Amino acid sequence: MSNIEQTLSIIKPDAVERNLENEIKTIFQNNNFKILKEKKLKLNKDEAEQFYKVHETKPFYNDLCEYLSSGPIIVMILEKENAIKSNRDLMGATDPNKAENGTIRKLFGKSIDKNSVHGSDSPENAKIEINFFFKT
Repeated sequence: MSNIEQTLSIIKPDAVERNLENEIKTIFQNNNFKILKEKKLKLNKDEAEQFYKVHETKPFYNDLCEYLSSGPIIVMILEKENAIKSNRDLMGATDPNKAENGTIRKLFGKSIDKNSVHGSDSPENAKIEINFFFKT
């Protein structure tokens, strides 16, 4: 039985700034992800705070929100079998220095904060995050 899932992917400001969106999208497509929807936008600080609400008790919350709202981002709905885990494996560890070779964060991430991409971490969060950007 197949487990086709959808997950949210964000190409973050540091990657958009360096014009990496096509390279990153190509990596997804080469790994059998379908990009169902995508759009480029810029969040304001309030929107970033809403999006990252799950992290609001963490010490890095404010920096994360500042960063996500610092420039344009590309949000995408990705789909494939086991998309959430596949995307997380493909992105690599949050810290690019600890990420496996060939992962997006190893290739493009600059730091633990500027790590180029975001992906949903669970089916529940994928639904919430997709609805945040693509209200159906």
